[in-house]
Order: sequence, then C-alpha cells, then structure tokens
Amino acid sequence: MKVVGSSPFQRVALRCLPALGFLALGALAGRAQSSNAPTQLPPVVVEGQREPLQEEELVGPYAQPEWTLQRRFSTTRIYLQQGPGDIGAEQWWRGDFLRDGTAEHLFSEEVEVGLPFRMQLDLYENWIADGYGHMRHHDVATELRWAPADWGKIPLNPTLYGEWNFVDQSQGPDVFELRLLLGEDLAPRWHWGLNGGWEQGTGGTRHTELAWDQGISYTVLDQRLDAGVEMVFRHETDAGSRSQPQISFLLGPSFQVRPWKNSHLDLVPLFGVTGASPRAEVYLIFGFDFWPGESGRPSHYAPVPLRPQ
Repeated sequence: MKVVGSSPFQRVALRCLPALGFLALGALAGRAQSSNAPTQLPPVVVEGQREPLQEEELVGPYAQPEWTLQRRFSTTRIYLQQGPGDIGAEQWWRGDFLRDGTAEHLFSEEVEVGLPFRMQLDLYENWIADGYGHMRHHDVATELRWAPADWGKIPLNPTLYGEWNFVDQSQGPDVFELRLLLGEDLAPRWHWGLNGGWEQGTGGTRHTELAWDQGISYTVLDQRLDAGVEMVFRHETDAGSRSQPQISFLLGPSFQVRPWKNSHLDLVPLFGVTGASPRAEVYLIFGFDFWPGESGRPSHYAPVPLRPQ
C-alpha cells in the first residue's frame, strides 16, 4: 500500500494498523474461548472422622460401654460385667513376693451371674499355696453388686459392692468387705476406675483394712489389646494396735489381651513402694463369658444407637 501526502509518522501508523487489527481479533477470540470454558472451583478438602471403637459402643439393657463387660483391671472393679441371665467364669493367680524372700500364691475360681435390676452375684473359692508348695483351702466367698442407675445417668457410675468370706476355721475368722465402685470413659480410648473399700475381720485380732484401688487403661487395638497403670493403697490395723498401721502402696503396669470377644487375659505386675509393701504382687487372670442363646452375643447386647436421655 502506498501512502501519498502524509508525514513519515502517519505513514508508519497506517502500515501498523493491519497488524494491530489482527492482534485485537486474536485477543477477542481468546477471550470468547475462555468465557466458554467451565469455571474452575477451588479445591475442597474433606476431613474424615475416625470410626468409633467397637468396645466403646453402648450395649445391653443398661446402655453401658462394651469394654465394661470384661474385667479391665485386676484390683479395680467397674459397674457390672454380666447382664441379666449371663454367666461368666474367671481363674485367678496372685503371687505375693515378700521382702524376706518368701512367697505366697493365691488361686481363685470365680463364677459371675447377672441378675435383674442391675445386680450381679459372684461366687469364689480360694486356695493358698506357700513357697514350699503346700496347698490349703482358705475360704468360699460371695459377692453382690448393685448399680443404682443405668450407665451415664449418674456421674462416675457408682456401684455398691458387698462381699462375705466364709473362711475355713483352721485359717481364721470370717471376713466381710464393703466397696464403692466408680468408673468412667475419660476420653476416646482412655478408661478409668476407682474403688474405695473397707474390709473387716469378724473375730481374732479383728483385722481392719482400708483400701483405695485405681486403674487407667488405653486401648491399643480395639477389642484386642489394652495397656495401662494400676495402683493399690492399703491401711491395715489390728485390735490393740490401731495407732500403728501398716501402710502399703503398690504401683505397676497393666496389660489385657482379648483372644476372643468373650474372653480376656490380664497380666498385672505391681511393685511395692513402701517398706510394708511386698516386693511384688503379680496377677494373672483368665476370664470367659458363657452368653445364653444360640451363638454369639445375645440379642440384648445389640449396640444402642443413642444414650437414653
């Protein structure tokens, strides 16, 4: 194109007009294409929630956590282990290793029976073996628990406990015991129990024992493995020397393995802290529940979806 009668600047501008037009058309086309493209939304981050533990589901007629149906601690009892009509059995071994180098072993067979109205009856038979292997029968005991309310209705779920030991005459007088059982879920996977007890001999030296037992456990594997800590405090006196008590305190780890949902194996080695304590007090407990019905858990152990109000 030849431009006549124009200044040099005008001639340069006129020659650039076609190029500028092509650039404008390209920009308009690109804008139209981008307007037809789907709108890109910002990424959405979804935070998942951890599935609740099966052993913390509320089950049974009293809407209690499933973990309370197994003995979680050796010395600390919590609420009720058996529902109405259910039966369980436990075999105990407790080894007392004293500071003078001697040892004493207690073997116990226990049957647990669930009763209506939030009650449970336990029957024990106890045998003692000394460090020389001599075995002797010590006593037969009965234990009754009663929970005033369903789980979660009263803070710390208090349960009243009474026990009577019918001691063999050659071993001493009968003994009775009263306890207050407390227990609670502290947080997901964390469980806690506390007992306060008074034990009294009915004759002889009228031996009196005041005890505080406490345990805390953490669920490592749901319904399979738990680990924690247990502690026992005892204040013991005899008639005529009440002002000179023997005070013992024991502390140690606690482990529970559940091979099956209706069984548990507990190992608890406690170690003496005070001079009046034994060097060690070791518990080994195996328990098995015989639920009624055709197979598996009875129907009244189906999970409860919501805590009753």
